[in-house]
Amino acid sequence: MLELKHISYSVREADETLGILKDISLTVDDHKLVVFTGPNGGGKTTLAKIIMGLVTPTEGQILWNGQDVTHMTITERAKLGISYGFQQPPRFKGITVRDLLTIASGDEKLSKDKCCQYLTKVGLCANDYLDREVDVSLSGGEVKRIEIASILARNADLMIFDEPEAGIDLWSFARLTETFEQIHSQGSATMIIISHQERIISLADEVIVVGDGTLRHRGTPKEILPRILTDTLGGCPVLNKEVHAL
Repeated sequence: MLELKHISYSVREADETLGILKDISLTVDDHKLVVFTGPNGGGKTTLAKIIMGLVTPTEGQILWNGQDVTHMTITERAKLGISYGFQQPPRFKGITVRDLLTIASGDEKLSKDKCCQYLTKVGLCANDYLDREVDVSLSGGEVKRIEIASILARNADLMIFDEPEAGIDLWSFARLTETFEQIHSQGSATMIIISHQERIISLADEVIVVGDGTLRHRGTPKEILPRILTDTLGGCPVLNKEVHAL
């Protein structure tokens, strides 16, 4: 179980302190699929990075399975079963896709069949990618899918995905949502997904709307999707008038 207790994060800019996250508390139960959504710049990615240890909160505490991980390094958290997929994944010149999957899995002799299974789940053919380097020769969408495959190979207990749909074609997106559904139905991991996509939001056990550094709303997809629509229309006076005129 993941517990966030009174998490705040602020930065200094010139003579001003900017509050990025403001006293956020939440619990994510084991094997649940939770989606963070909300307006850009609202704090979703910062909150996810705090869970992974990429950002240290100004205040608050993070517990993973009852253990305080607030000041643990990324490596220490990874060893405890926490993984993270970046919105813009890094590239690794000199490291092949096979190398990356092998490192992620912890298996020194990861078979081609296993590699193929992970890549197929994100819509890639092993024969086309296993021996390619994870460098600038790959498109952004390809690198994104390879990173997600490496997280699947890691078989982590907590998988965090930051906008996994970014840069991915529609066919691969459909395949990816099937993979998320499969992981969730198997109860093999807890998943936190940052997304604006209704298809991914609809998969969630709970949707958490993050905006202005706070938790604005939380509930089931059925409860939250109408609120998202209301908030979106409420922020656009012209569109709002057109909708009420219909």
